[in-house]
Amino acid sequence: MEPSSAAATSNRERRKNIAPPTYHEKAKRLKTEQESEGVMECAHSPRLPRISVLPDWLQQPITLNELTELLHYAALGKTGGIKQPSWCRLHHQRKVKGVNAVIVEGLTQSHFYKHYLTLRHLRTSYNSRVTFTPSSSNVASGIFISEVPKSDNPSLSQTNKESSGLHKALKNHPVITKFGTQRRGLTVYVLTQEEMIKRHYPVKGMPGFEEFVCTDSVDCVTDSSPLYGLDCEMCLTEKGNELTRVSLVDSDGNCVLDELVKPQNRILNYLTKFSGITAAMLRPITTTLRDVQAKLRALLPPDAVLVGHSLNNDLVALKLIHPHVIDTSLLYRREFGQRFKLKVLAETVLKRQIQTEEKKGHNPIEDAVAALELAQYFIKTGPCQVVEHHLEELWGYTVDTTVEELTDCSPAPTPSLRFADILQTLGRSVAFLGKRSDVALDLSNQQWHNSDKEVLASFRRQTKCPFLSVLQLSSFSDHLKRCALHQEQQHQRVCANLRDMCVVFAGPFPAGFSEREVKRLFCCCGPVRKIQMLNTAVRVHAEVEFELLEGAMLALKTLDGFNLQGQSIKVQRPVYESMLDLDMTLDALMGDTLNATHLYAVKLKPTMAESINISAKVNGHTLNAECCAVTSVKRANGLPPAKVNGKRLRLATKKSELSEETVRNRFGRFGTVERIVLPAKPGKHARHAHIEFESSEGKHAALSSSEDLWKEDYVICSSLTPPHLRSWVPMTTTETTVDADGEDKERTHMYTSSQDQEMELLMGKLDRRLGKLFRSLPDGTLSVVVLLGHTSAHGHLPGLCFMEIK
Repeated sequence: MEPSSAAATSNRERRKNIAPPTYHEKAKRLKTEQESEGVMECAHSPRLPRISVLPDWLQQPITLNELTELLHYAALGKTGGIKQPSWCRLHHQRKVKGVNAVIVEGLTQSHFYKHYLTLRHLRTSYNSRVTFTPSSSNVASGIFISEVPKSDNPSLSQTNKESSGLHKALKNHPVITKFGTQRRGLTVYVLTQEEMIKRHYPVKGMPGFEEFVCTDSVDCVTDSSPLYGLDCEMCLTEKGNELTRVSLVDSDGNCVLDELVKPQNRILNYLTKFSGITAAMLRPITTTLRDVQAKLRALLPPDAVLVGHSLNNDLVALKLIHPHVIDTSLLYRREFGQRFKLKVLAETVLKRQIQTEEKKGHNPIEDAVAALELAQYFIKTGPCQVVEHHLEELWGYTVDTTVEELTDCSPAPTPSLRFADILQTLGRSVAFLGKRSDVALDLSNQQWHNSDKEVLASFRRQTKCPFLSVLQLSSFSDHLKRCALHQEQQHQRVCANLRDMCVVFAGPFPAGFSEREVKRLFCCCGPVRKIQMLNTAVRVHAEVEFELLEGAMLALKTLDGFNLQGQSIKVQRPVYESMLDLDMTLDALMGDTLNATHLYAVKLKPTMAESINISAKVNGHTLNAECCAVTSVKRANGLPPAKVNGKRLRLATKKSELSEETVRNRFGRFGTVERIVLPAKPGKHARHAHIEFESSEGKHAALSSSEDLWKEDYVICSSLTPPHLRSWVPMTTTETTVDADGEDKERTHMYTSSQDQEMELLMGKLDRRLGKLFRSLPDGTLSVVVLLGHTSAHGHLPGLCFMEIK
């Protein structure tokens, strides 16, 4: 949950007060202050990226164009000239490390809510959920070929210009292939965890590094994070190479640590030719490896980026794990995995002589400064100019521009604005995994598989996750095509099951009780969509269908046992197979992250009188103050006060109309109210409200104050209907056909068939696989899962889009 505005202001003030001028002087004091305050997020700890849907868009379906708006901004951001999406906000976009989209064919929004309990990962791991409009085109291909707005991306235009002006021979240069041509911030060159594992860096949790010490580093670094140059010297002992000297320099090249270290084991060879260490130098030294580790942990700020040349060897010698490193041997890349020596790079790029024969051994301070300056030069200059400036000196060849000018007289091609092309121009990988299909992407970037299982397994096996990856899962579409029932018929069954959750049966009513009177009675709990009178030979009952799940919930709580003209009525759920797990479904909906801060409230009519009879359980579902706090319910027939169920009835005199001002004033005392929705038909007063608090504490405070709200004629309960649905029922509205015998055909297939069981199994497999995929994504990845919905000649069935940043 987001902190309150007061807390956020306090945190900002605290950060301003404790920010030290230099980390290597005050790192210990800062760490002590943080621990004493219980604050793990330090002054330089970056805020994590997150996504939120704008309130006006919560109940509108998004299209493929709106989805690509988000993907463009997530991948390119404002530095690429891309504006925030029109329908949502992506906060701290610069921290986004990649984009992964999973497209599930055949499934609709109704399928998700029908199998809500089974899809545990989807309903709990994604904090943003919106309706998706089915597209008649290939969505995966549409993502890749979507055009980035030309007028709003000056930096991308410059990139295309650089790329088109780059000689053909350089486009396959190892530096250009890896980093692209555009000059970017330092975070682009920080090794990913996958690269660190591949290059044998110490990584927390990997075998062989159990006894290594971890620095106090944050999860992510930024382009303004400080660089520190590091270099070590080793000698040969009985246990292999061990540390004998360590040097650390800050971003200005000033030495902040230079220590000789006494190895723990007996020295066999001082390697003086390379290390410069002699027996005489180490004889008086008492500093141990543990001492040096402690000093480094104290000196390095939490967001420090270590720079070195083949830095993995230094960290192994230090037995130190640090997750943010730049390795200059991997910046200035060569073909076939070969590496330049630090001495060669310093001489060629920095025009400086190091490790000369006149000197006895290497000077680690000198080497640390050289590595630091090589990294700073590469970041400042950009990969394209680094290659062009040092092509002949470092890589040993030149480009003959006259040959290209003579052989290629055609005008320069117009730079592509397609999303995939721009990402590849920037040196960012793109990939498609799915069944063989017509996807507008180079074949080299596509992987075709015969099953969803193979698609997901292949993606998880990759050593490095592509920056933009699109996975298309087709098994559900294939399954629905094989079903005996047509897609629309299958959808009607799903809708019927969902609509049952909004239905209650009530009765018996007094003789002659009309449909209008039933509606007047039950609308105190929420808007009623439909009333069907059920006239048996003896008594009158009614089937009441609410527009909201909350309405049915409150009707069961407040009107069951209601005394009507001296006759007690019973309110209960319909008894269908689809309702057997209803209590679990309601619990899950109450715990849904989308409903964490939302409350539903109804204001009673002034003509209703108090009469309440709340049982501990409704159809086996326990309803307590946490999920449903009930206030007064008034009797509709204007009877004089009397005792009903041991309680004295009273007539209300307060108005029932709701306004945003009255709701905010009444519920604002429980916590900050961010948003109030007052649905009402034209010309009618709103009598129920959806209230969104800034935090869940505000909602729980309101629920615990049900007695006070009772006295003011409010009925409240925790929200059940997901915010992106206007109501539960319209989502499931279908035409019901009645056969010659008057039997509702939607009820004829209510029992679970083998096809239903197979679908349930497929849903479970999908959710588990999507969970494994999500866990395998690198931190900072925008994960999007799209249930495509269904389009046919008879109309479209909406899909659903899930969004979360891992």
